[in-house]
Amino acid sequence: MSHRKAKLILEDGSTFEGYSFGYEKSVSGEVVFNTAMTGYPESLTDPSYKGQILISTYPLVGNYGVPEFSMEDGIVKNFESEKIQITGFVISGYSFEYSHWSAKRSLSEWLRENKVPGLYGIDTRALTIKLREKGTMLGKIIFDNDDVPFYDPNTENMVEKVSVARKTVHGKGKYKIVLVDLGVKHNIVRCLIRRNTTVIRVPWNYDFTGEEYDGVVISNGPGDPRKCEDTVANVKKIYSDNKPLFGICMGNQIMSLAAGADIFKLKYGHRSHNQPVINVENKKCYITSQNHGFAVDPGKLSDEWSELFVNLNDGTCEGIKHKTKPFFATQFHPEASSGPTDTEFLFDEFIDLIINNNK
Repeated sequence: MSHRKAKLILEDGSTFEGYSFGYEKSVSGEVVFNTAMTGYPESLTDPSYKGQILISTYPLVGNYGVPEFSMEDGIVKNFESEKIQITGFVISGYSFEYSHWSAKRSLSEWLRENKVPGLYGIDTRALTIKLREKGTMLGKIIFDNDDVPFYDPNTENMVEKVSVARKTVHGKGKYKIVLVDLGVKHNIVRCLIRRNTTVIRVPWNYDFTGEEYDGVVISNGPGDPRKCEDTVANVKKIYSDNKPLFGICMGNQIMSLAAGADIFKLKYGHRSHNQPVINVENKKCYITSQNHGFAVDPGKLSDEWSELFVNLNDGTCEGIKHKTKPFFATQFHPEASSGPTDTEFLFDEFIDLIINNNK
């Protein structure tokens, strides 16, 4: 089988030629890499990758196909959203044969269904080294002479593009949780439902302060959190309250902004299943799954807050905690389904805070 050639072109002029195994159209976005060995159905549907061309550093992709789409509790099983969110997918080797008990179609078929281009035969080692040295860059996948301009997704409010359009409810549990959807991964919803909750999922800019709830979760999401001014303003309002509050990934950044901290862009981001973080209170280390390009500078946090987790690779802030109120956040993903589940207990701690608060 012959596959059409195409090129990945970076903003510094570097060009990598490969072969198409997805939808054949020219696209552009921010080029990032993920070092995970498994979990492409999770990564490709993660809304935090909106506007990005994803590089997988793992040498062979596609060998276990793509599972079936089916609904449960109002969300799609086996995936983190209803569709592929990435702009393009670049890999080293593609497996033309797939085998897995849950597989219903090939990765190639799935990409074409979602009109997302994919390239294989790229030297992803050289590409990753370049991104590590120079930092995340803009790039474009070009077919023939169908050129497109470079596009920086961070200039727009990407959260607005992936957040739920209206309030929806999932589950029928005892505890009411407002979930502020900045581009939420579905497994966050699943983790909450499994813990006897009713999840009230609201848009990113929805004023949830008038809702009846037992706790609030601020979700993950794509792009620059500083563009979510409405979300930050709503979070500031509930800092005067005492109901438990849990932030995840961008939720950590939103809560930090509301607490006075600064945000900065990482050189090439944290996107993997093997990021070590340490709890600064008990000195326990955890292996975490992460996907973010921005980080919190905790230097300007108000005196009421402290760091909760720190990244052992680069020392960046991986979570914050209020010193007296039941508010905490993590930069990593405790709900990761294809990665380590070391930190899923944080959902239990959140529910425990709710139970204690209701006594």
